[in-house]
Order: sequence, then C-alpha cells, then structure tokens
Amino acid sequence: MNPQLLVVAKAPVAGEAKTRLGARVGPQLAAEVAAASLLDTLRACADAVGVANCHASMTGDLSAAARGDDVRRALEGWTVREQRGPDFGTRLVNAHLDLPAGQPVIQVGMDTPQVDAGLLLEVADLLAEHDAVLGPAPDGGWWVLGLRDPGRAACLRGVPMSTPTTGADTRQALVDDGLDVATATELTDVDTLEDAESVAAEFPKTEFARLWSSR
Repeated sequence: MNPQLLVVAKAPVAGEAKTRLGARVGPQLAAEVAAASLLDTLRACADAVGVANCHASMTGDLSAAARGDDVRRALEGWTVREQRGPDFGTRLVNAHLDLPAGQPVIQVGMDTPQVDAGLLLEVADLLAEHDAVLGPAPDGGWWVLGLRDPGRAACLRGVPMSTPTTGADTRQALVDDGLDVATATELTDVDTLEDAESVAAEFPKTEFARLWSSR
C-alpha cells in the first residue's frame, strides 16, 4: 500500500521562522530560507507519492509569510489542515491522528530541504518490514517519522520536542509502545548558519541552495 506523506509546518513569517538563523542573518532572510526549504520539501513529497496522497498540517498566516503565494500554489491538490493543540508535541500527534486510518504515513517537517523523493521512498520500503521508521538528525532530533499505523503516534504525547534527546526519547516511546523501529538515513536540519552553509554546499540544486548562494 502506498504511504501518505504528511508535512508538519508553519508559515515562514519573518521573526517567527528559523529564529536561530535569523539572529545571524536577519529575520527576513531567515523567513525566505524557511520558505525555500518548505517548497523543496513539498516538491519532494509530491514527487514521491503524488499530491492526492499528500497532507499538510499548517499553522501561521501564509498571507504574511515569505513567498506565501508560492507555498499556496505548491499545496494545490494537497489536503491541508490546521494544527491543533497548545504545544508542538500535541500538534504533531494530532496531525497524525487527523489522517485517514489504515494507510501508512511518512511525516517530515520543513527543516530538511535536501530531502528528495528517493529518500522518502526508502522510508516507505522500510515501513513494509517494520512498524515504524525514525530518521535521526545530528543535533539529537529527528527529521522523518514513518508509521505503519498513524494512530500509533498517540504514544508520543509528552515526548519533549526540540531537545538534544528528542530523537532518543521518541524512539524509546515507540519501542515502549511495542513497535519495531527501523532507522532511516541521517539528515541535517537547517537551523543555524553553519547548517545552512553545509547543506547548501552539499545540495546545490535545491531551491534552498539557490537562494542561499544568491543572498
């Protein structure tokens, strides 16, 4: 069964998007970087499974966002829902629970512009053999979560997000819930100036890299 792709993201509004990077390069450029990264991610998901199988869980005001019209166009044909919950962990879980049941899900954020259809389909292949897939990030977090059953995301309620142990804590919660967890390829989240320089140099054909090199 083909998986459904889920992107959990927020509108790339200056001053609200990529604030760590914004402290170094300014809030407007940071928002443009976030927008380019989101566009790369949306394209990869659509290329992997087609827009009919793509879902986005969004928060924020696209009308105030960098490249908001481009993001809207990229989301045409997607199922778009508003995020629900008082904190990111709750919103993440609810985004999974809002999906149609009975179809595997591969969920990503908007911080890995280097993701492509091939990497997402590798996760799908792992899901054919495992209950869950987690793709680690070097900062201790994770960039992709695959679940054969989206409802099993409920076990992640209470897992602290955006910490140096989020990846390990997420994996442990999945294992404690009785899931067999495979490991996907590691990818770097673009959160800092150093991350941006490194990822742009390694993946020059991305929308993100083109923006970064022309800044």
